[in-house]
Amino acid sequence: MQDRDYPTAPKQVYLFGTCVIDLFMPEAGLDAVRLLEREGMTVHFPRGQSCCGQPAYSSGNPDEARAVALAQLDLFAQAWPVVVPSGSCAGMMRHHWPQLFADDPANAAKAQELAGRVYELSEFLLHVLKVDYRAAVGAPAEDVVLHTSCGARREMGTRAHGVALVDALPGVRRIEHEHESECCGFGGTFALKHADISGAMVKDKVAAACATGAGRLVSADCGCLLNIGHAARFQEAPLEVEHMASFLWRRVNGKAAGSAK
Repeated sequence: MQDRDYPTAPKQVYLFGTCVIDLFMPEAGLDAVRLLEREGMTVHFPRGQSCCGQPAYSSGNPDEARAVALAQLDLFAQAWPVVVPSGSCAGMMRHHWPQLFADDPANAAKAQELAGRVYELSEFLLHVLKVDYRAAVGAPAEDVVLHTSCGARREMGTRAHGVALVDALPGVRRIEHEHESECCGFGGTFALKHADISGAMVKDKVAAACATGAGRLVSADCGCLLNIGHAARFQEAPLEVEHMASFLWRRVNGKAAGSAK
């Protein structure tokens, strides 16, 4: 992760929703929009957006990843920040999209300019909008554990941003668990190619989270949440999972888990 200079708070932003949120956790995307609008942002969602290309890229198929990125380079034409409610997808766009066009100067320039405007959601809330959730009261007290995807932790520093936001919430106690820094076993296609290893890794992750006594795991990456949540249900473990956007939106509105929006 590299240090970056943060702009003053804008009035308009783009949301890159990610394909996993679109297909499996649309409410997390809506909650991201709600959090941004709460701070006075006008949120734009280009309809032509799709995947960030990470599955193809991490599977060793740069040509396919390049085609995915190329189809979206012109969707975010205004000089507005691009906010991504996924640390791994934000990392793909910020650090790897420019690399995909290393032999294509014109598109490399577009990718580089766009990459400079890409922010993971919790990073944007914390460092650009400088949100203050200390006055958020009314929701029942709860203990939570965090999980940060490997790419989000290394490339976007997402764990540090999430920790700062969660620790500022009244009534929330964040508990660290023994396997917090370890992969959950998802890894995109890794979970398909190495199912036994992936299953063992997520079993350890769920056990470590449950050992803290916390009943909720919060993460900014939907792929990890799907893996951990399904594993917890399969194991009949007392662990619920929630996307960071939904968790923050619920807490700042004083809602208990499972309450209506």
